[in-house]
Amino acid sequence: MRRGSAAFALLARPELRAGALASASTPASAPTPASGHPTSSATRTHGLGLGSARPILVVESDAATAKTLVEQMTNDGYQAELARSAEHARARAMWCPPRLVVLGDLDSSRGQLELLEEIRQTARERRVWAPSMPVIVIGASVSELDMLRAFEAGADDFVARPAHYLELRARMRALLRRVELMSLSADRLTVGSLEVDMSGHAASVHGLPVQLRRLEFELLVYLATDPVRVCTKQELLRAVWGYRSSGSTRTVDSHASRLRRKLEEHGGRWVINVWGIGYRLH
Repeated sequence: MRRGSAAFALLARPELRAGALASASTPASAPTPASGHPTSSATRTHGLGLGSARPILVVESDAATAKTLVEQMTNDGYQAELARSAEHARARAMWCPPRLVVLGDLDSSRGQLELLEEIRQTARERRVWAPSMPVIVIGASVSELDMLRAFEAGADDFVARPAHYLELRARMRALLRRVELMSLSADRLTVGSLEVDMSGHAASVHGLPVQLRRLEFELLVYLATDPVRVCTKQELLRAVWGYRSSGSTRTVDSHASRLRRKLEEHGGRWVINVWGIGYRLH
């Protein structure tokens, strides 16, 4: 299904407009702190950052779709901004880095994927885009190939057109919750008996230090941020080694094997190889 109001017909239905959504989300009467920051850690965790000073950036070239999405997010209490092109998105991000990107139509699927790849590359280099910023891709179809391409390019989630806003909102909330929970302990990750001190570049199992080389440590950090999710080898090559195109997955295998051996010397089962796909930490 193509772009525009027809592709987002469900967004325009009266029962999905502001009145219905307001009752399903944060109450309209709930105050937003003037500073734009939550007043307590509980608010920060359970309120999912509504009213945060960092916006959600909607990248969408179709005017009707873009307008509807921004209106719905605003009605739900999010600060939403619009970019109609890749250049506009970069400028927005440089001015105020977004907390989440909803990446829609950019006239061609290749343009969409190119911007997504750029986001992940510059995030790794700490330029323009934040490394932990999630991206939801709104694909042109439910094609498994489109979905696979989006995830390989760095998407955190994928929604096919015609998009149901309530589903999109639920996925946004899940990703924001994950990022915010990570940020509460941004310098330290704990997975069972494993502790990773990112600021001190140190890891331990059952309190016993594990000596890791730089890339082994970076691989551990990436796996530990979502320890039960299976990360593909191509994803790891891109995220840890910075490869923008296909590289030898033997590099991943050798580092994963050494990391597993070092962690398991102190007990437990770590860096699980999911055959034919990739690795998960635990």
